[in-house]
Amino acid sequence: RKEEELDSKDAIILHQFSRPRNGVPSLSPFCLKMETYLRMADLPYQNYFDGKLSPQGKMPWIEYNHKKVSGTEFIIDFLEEKLGVNLNKHLGPHERAVSRAVTKMVEEHLYWTLAYCQWVENLHETQKMVSLFGPFSDLLKWIFCHLTKGIVKREMYGHGIGRFSEEEMYTLMEKDMRTLAGLLGDKKYIMGSTVSTVDATVFGHLAQAMWTLPGTRPERLIKGELINLAMYCERIRRKFWPEWHHDDDNTLYESEESSEASKTYSPLQDFSFYSRTETFDEEGNSISQTPDTDYTGHSLFDSDVDMDEYRDQEQCK
Repeated sequence: RKEEELDSKDAIILHQFSRPRNGVPSLSPFCLKMETYLRMADLPYQNYFDGKLSPQGKMPWIEYNHKKVSGTEFIIDFLEEKLGVNLNKHLGPHERAVSRAVTKMVEEHLYWTLAYCQWVENLHETQKMVSLFGPFSDLLKWIFCHLTKGIVKREMYGHGIGRFSEEEMYTLMEKDMRTLAGLLGDKKYIMGSTVSTVDATVFGHLAQAMWTLPGTRPERLIKGELINLAMYCERIRRKFWPEWHHDDDNTLYESEESSEASKTYSPLQDFSFYSRTETFDEEGNSISQTPDTDYTGHSLFDSDVDMDEYRDQEQCK
């Protein structure tokens, strides 16, 4: 594979896995978390889909001014220090503590049960979503998915949660999801009416249940009994991922902030709305030049505009 030295001077380069084939930005909750955070914080970035892990063996990771940082928590801390962004500035000490507790529950507990569903129980469907190309793509996808299945099962066993039966693991998963639903209630975001860092974390994980696990127990739960979580996911998707469109969009998840006009989407294949420059493929080649404005004429960097001031219906006129 051709290597190319990227110039990260004053530019955030986000390394992550390739886009899957089902239109979802990532099958990795942490990659989706990181990219959603960058959009929430209104930070321009470049995607680099090289699949290369960080020196610590992590994905995603970033380069900024030639410094490499991995681990989503450390990346966020780094960006806050270097660029002065802070999605949690409106939170008090108690709310910050709750936010961190929720983050750890999601990343260290719920993550594993969703990974089991994605890479073990529902592996056949996940394999269809993996994006690999070439004359041996089907074989490579089969090998990759079954290797991942083995890794997930081994790491779950080491974690401890993999030593329980499948039914017991799903019981734990349901408890976590019900906890999130209870915490969210009828609020717009986890910590209230304003988005915070924990929302990027929760969305990155719940989006897997919403859009990558068809027919599974987590999907049935989030789209059934825990409908407020589905509306929450849809709310974030429409606000921060306006080009992420699904043919099976359901008006059931719409709120008063949504309208028929908000269903007008601009087809962008590379999901790079918020990149100031170009997105690169696995060979280091430019895919496309991303625009500075969307089809409404609004700046694509104004990603954190208050929805109460700029309703979707008004933006689409």
